[in-house]
Amino acid sequence: MNPKRILVVGAGHVGLYAALRLSKKLSSREAEVIVVDPQPHMTYQPFLPEASAGNISPRHSVVPLRRELRRCKVVAGAVTRIDHERKTAVVQPIVGPTREITYDHVVVAPGSVSRTLPIPGLHEHGIGFKTIGEAIYLRNHVLDRLDVAAATTDPEVRRSALTFVFVGGGYAGIEALAEMEDMARDALRYYPELEPSDMRWVLVEATQRVLPEVDRDMGAYTVQQLLKRDMDIRLDTRLESCVDGVVKLSDGDSFRSDTIVWTAGVKPSPMLDATDFPREERRRITCLPTLQVVDGDRVVEGAWSAGDCAAVPDLTKPPGDYCSPSAQHAVRQAHRMADNIVAVIRGREPVNYKHKHAGSVASLGLHKGVAQVYGIKMTGWPAWFMHRTYHMSRIPSFNRKVRVVVDWTLAFVLKREVVALGQLHDPREEFAEASQPRAKS
Repeated sequence: MNPKRILVVGAGHVGLYAALRLSKKLSSREAEVIVVDPQPHMTYQPFLPEASAGNISPRHSVVPLRRELRRCKVVAGAVTRIDHERKTAVVQPIVGPTREITYDHVVVAPGSVSRTLPIPGLHEHGIGFKTIGEAIYLRNHVLDRLDVAAATTDPEVRRSALTFVFVGGGYAGIEALAEMEDMARDALRYYPELEPSDMRWVLVEATQRVLPEVDRDMGAYTVQQLLKRDMDIRLDTRLESCVDGVVKLSDGDSFRSDTIVWTAGVKPSPMLDATDFPREERRRITCLPTLQVVDGDRVVEGAWSAGDCAAVPDLTKPPGDYCSPSAQHAVRQAHRMADNIVAVIRGREPVNYKHKHAGSVASLGLHKGVAQVYGIKMTGWPAWFMHRTYHMSRIPSFNRKVRVVVDWTLAFVLKREVVALGQLHDPREEFAEASQPRAKS
């Protein structure tokens, strides 16, 4: 029997976990697993706020693909087109000409990208919070703004530098806002020129509540805790413009800000537009509870999907509901999907994915948090401890678990690093200026 070829498109939560499980459960005689992703690592996104705040090293929040997927073939590149009728994918390597890869089964898991709106100035002045690069940039940028504010004598420049705007009150926005404010407040001990009251942290949320994944009382508690830290919480408010750094809100307020972070939701990767898979109104791939792609009543043989880019029916809820785009669902779907692919290859029937959402945990800064797990609600230190414990247990590989625990342990006895490394974002600038040919006199 010729081994089946399984192509995994994307190495996020779904792609990495699925490929890892497939490579463990299938022998080389049964299948060959190929993983295609332009990045050499998987980013464990729940750790982005802590990495940005300096609680853990940014490198420890990512998982190297080649180290973890030693029994898989890893291709560094992007899938630019999938023709499932021919069972062929076109891959653009990071360098060189395109290549075609044929397959027997394909796991379509390119994930999601930031869902933006056509807001004037957002493209020029906004920054997302989905990648490790964005997390590192935001940390350096916030610390750099403290340096700017401490050095200037212009009150308008200082006010703009110390105004930080976060758009979106979901988990990404709340955690990013809370962790960055906690870090900046901690850094102010080294800035005698500045006071905590000089900083302005603004959360803009279009709905009337934050953290929609938890009960309203837990969302209200979160808002109360942020207000106690003198944050400016704008609910039922939209960002209408940020041209030239001037933030204009739907409630009529207007002010300048050097920092505008967009965390207002996600949408399926645009890579799906270059495929022939069926999609629903939100542009996600339509799937059965078995994670098989379905076109109407017809199962698309050999095609599988899960995670943010897939519309997977949630069997724990009324008909018509779909699984939420969370890391919790993505990891569990990846395991079920891998097991189902193994079953199909070995001539067995696939099994439905059914998992009730266990709950959610969120960090609100060092030693502060909110959690709702299996109906049990916690706040403060216990919630923060549960947040850390849960995500430490979920990040792949023993290597990363140990490194994260070591980072946390050192943070208890050593002060947090609060220096900006802004040159990381343009490292050749100084050399380019020094090596520029000078005009002869």
